Amino acid sequence: MKRRDIFKGAVLGLALVGAGPALAQDTKVIGVAIPSATHGFMGGLNYHAQAAIERLEATYPQLDFVLATAGDAGKMVNDIEDMVATRNISALVVLPFESEPLTAPVQAVKDAGIWVTVVDRGLSVPNIEDLYVAGDNTGFGRVAGEYFAENLKSGDNVVVLRGIPTTLDNERVDAFTAAIEGTGINVLDMQHGNWNRDDAFNVMQDFLSKYDDIDAVWAADDDMAVGVLEAIDQAGRNDEMWVVGGAGMKEIIKRMMDGDPMLPVNVTYPPAQIATAIELTALGQVSPTPVSGRFIIGSQRITPENAEQYYFPDSPF
Repeated sequence: MKRRDIFKGAVLGLALVGAGPALAQDTKVIGVAIPSATHGFMGGLNYHAQAAIERLEATYPQLDFVLATAGDAGKMVNDIEDMVATRNISALVVLPFESEPLTAPVQAVKDAGIWVTVVDRGLSVPNIEDLYVAGDNTGFGRVAGEYFAENLKSGDNVVVLRGIPTTLDNERVDAFTAAIEGTGINVLDMQHGNWNRDDAFNVMQDFLSKYDDIDAVWAADDDMAVGVLEAIDQAGRNDEMWVVGGAGMKEIIKRMMDGDPMLPVNVTYPPAQIATAIELTALGQVSPTPVSGRFIIGSQRITPENAEQYYFPDSPF
């Protein structure tokens, strides 16, 4: 018997055995499983998750939270199994490390009658979750692509750095590609930088060695944009291209405010979306307020003219 089948059976057994007493308990436990703070965006997301949990525990004494962070998909699966087996969670808030490996384990949690909120990176099977909270990934790619279409001409060359293979990365790239379709802009190459500045640095070094003529770069994330900018600087090619990242990292926004010509625009994608997900889940656990469905936070274009509105120097991201 496969591990996930054993887990699914154990979860269902727990749910059935504990169903009666659980209804009478005053305290409900919400599990929160998120990636560890391996880069800037996730550092901000971890910060907002912890702040939301502290705030909600003070507001709702009938709620307990268990927060687990994981540096890979395997640990996240183990964390979720442990939450179910040892903490008898009533709800799970999960930002999947990767879509495919987390789909079956989260499906098992849902099948056990536990509320599921999925954040940001969707699962590979649609509609498993009760609530989905995310930034506007289609808008994120479209807003960036529209800027490229408006500011490049037919025959110009661009390279693209994708994130970790997930449904949201697909949504971003598909929307970006659709926005530049028919413009004559050439996408020379497209590789995964995994939303990591070191990986992006290495990918961009490879692009720079392969292509003599690059007019612009879509980094699809500000952590990757930092690595891309460093690679361009080391190659001495700063005057040849500009870079569009995303998510509003304070370092990038400050450079825009200072007039850096390599960073003409940015696109919003707030790490505080995890707080929205946790708070909506908590509200659904303590009241009859309807919170199921999809909650999408729109993406906006940040320019040097409005950058100050998006600059938060005290933020961890």
